[in-house]
Amino acid sequence: MILHNYKSTSGKDVILEYIKSLSDDEQVDGFSVLEYLENDELNKVKFKRWEKKVYEVYFYKHNRIFYVVADGDNMYLLHACKKQKNKTEKKDKKIVIKRAKELGSILGKTFI
Repeated sequence: MILHNYKSTSGKDVILEYIKSLSDDEQVDGFSVLEYLENDELNKVKFKRWEKKVYEVYFYKHNRIFYVVADGDNMYLLHACKKQKNKTEKKDKKIVIKRAKELGSILGKTFI
């Protein structure tokens, strides 16, 4: 699976920046999750469908990465955050929806 991390308009890789900002233990787990996703080993991670075609993968201490699978070879990582409550925070939800729609219009697909 080819992973495509979301990049801001300034070119900042938001997924890697998020993981690098975490504690050492969380970073190790976050990079392990990325490796499992890249190697198509979804059986080694905890994930669930979040909304329509958007999924979230969980890792150490309530961290989440939201993603979509565009086709059998390409996975797009949209957003990473720490889930504070039982539900996704409104600001994070807005970001994920915006990025999923933006990606959908680029690829000519509907994710959300």
